[in-house]
Amino acid sequence: MRRRHFLLASAGAASSATLVACSSDGGGSGDAPAAGAALVVDNAFDLKTADPARSFELTGALLNRQTYETALTFQGSDVSTPVPQIASYAISDDSRVVTLTLEGEHKFADGSLVDADDIVFSYQRLQGIKGNPSFLLEGVEVRKVDDKTVELVSADANPALPYILPNPSLGILNSELVKANGGTTDDSDGAETFLNQQSAGSAAYQIDTLDVTSSVTLKLNPAFAGAKPKYSRIVLENVPPATQKINAQSGTAQIATDLNAEEASGLAGGRTAVISQASAYMIFGWFNTDPQYGGPVSDPLFVQAVRHALDYAELGELAGKGSVQPGGVVPSQFVGTLETDPSNSYDVAAAKELLGRSSYAGEEVQFLFSNDVAVSGVQLQILAQAIQSQLKAVGITIALAPKPSATSLDSFRSGKFQAGLAYWGPDFPDPSNYLAFTPGQNVGLRASWTAQTAGAGEVVTLVDAAKAASGPEARGAAYQALQQQMNVSGPFVPIVQPAQNVVTAAGLQGVELNPIWTMDLAAVR
Repeated sequence: MRRRHFLLASAGAASSATLVACSSDGGGSGDAPAAGAALVVDNAFDLKTADPARSFELTGALLNRQTYETALTFQGSDVSTPVPQIASYAISDDSRVVTLTLEGEHKFADGSLVDADDIVFSYQRLQGIKGNPSFLLEGVEVRKVDDKTVELVSADANPALPYILPNPSLGILNSELVKANGGTTDDSDGAETFLNQQSAGSAAYQIDTLDVTSSVTLKLNPAFAGAKPKYSRIVLENVPPATQKINAQSGTAQIATDLNAEEASGLAGGRTAVISQASAYMIFGWFNTDPQYGGPVSDPLFVQAVRHALDYAELGELAGKGSVQPGGVVPSQFVGTLETDPSNSYDVAAAKELLGRSSYAGEEVQFLFSNDVAVSGVQLQILAQAIQSQLKAVGITIALAPKPSATSLDSFRSGKFQAGLAYWGPDFPDPSNYLAFTPGQNVGLRASWTAQTAGAGEVVTLVDAAKAASGPEARGAAYQALQQQMNVSGPFVPIVQPAQNVVTAAGLQGVELNPIWTMDLAAVR
């Protein structure tokens, strides 16, 4: 699964961004480069490969977005509605069959046209390689209908598939070129080395040079059929956040992607701009539902007390400007989000009353978190300490149990730890990705939450209803109802979506943040 999940260090989209003009005090111009010049982007690399079928890291998604078109895409920051890039789509009434129909003219760098064979090969190659992103098309049969039409047939209803197809790991490759350089649709594929030297996509840019540890240079795709980008070259540089701030101030880089809220707020003036908005990461508290491991925290009344003991506004301030409180586990950008929920609201009197009716008798609660992790620049250590203080105010004693991420993740996965703080980043922008938090599923089991847990039956019924729902309106309502019940009887307390901050030269336009690929650099002007 994607490395951004849980307790791993990373940098982390509401539909609109807040732009704050500020000046550079580093002596550089801070101006956008002239047309035709290079656009320099500082990023803290987690890059492993430029092969989209093997890449499932944040920098890889940013890179592949620039070099590969996908069948469907999202417009700017809006991930609520898939739109055509290479193809339009239709989905069957039973949500099992997605039909892709090629639209317009799309050309690879050698001038050849993208056709149905390229889509089929690209998808089947991703499935056959069995790399990190292969699960995106798990259980999907990919078949060609004609030169302009492809059918994707799922064994079960799969209404999330149109929201999955925009992922850069599903970029469409020049099948003839890749086959000629070792590409296959099984695990014997040998095209990765070639694709790390030369991209084989139809997007605005191609790889010029690539070093996964230091920098990537992109050049224009001479056959690109879309609007010509302003910048003839893109330079992605691997730079730690502290140096990113210096480079943004001096004008050495025009975009810095990994500054936390405090670092970004220090760029006050008129020569740079800061985009601050909620990331798609959701930080949450969890409490073990098995009395053997959870003790008193397995009591739903205790968890309900915690929900009302937390001062979410104060925790949001710690997470930085642009942070939001999610009403449930689904982030604010996605279909089915809960804007607010009374179950997760700050009410000290209600917290004390619920705690008095629970089985909790003042015992010390072990609270696990990773002490070497920042989520969008927010240290889990800082949030854990604030939570400890807020719970103490209503009579709950929390003993912080910090561990390095390597061991804290193992403890969380075991399903045997009492309680803790963790986070989740999306694999794809659809509420079905958050079924992992339900009884018997991946995250649910980390809190020992199963279908047999007392009170889980109503949640399981609502899970089935959410899976069966079809269409954005019906699905949205079904997932909201599911989260409302999870907030009553579940072990997870959504706390905050921390801010994502990107600093740009003040002259830049067209920088729209996206929770899957960060930004589309071809749109920057």
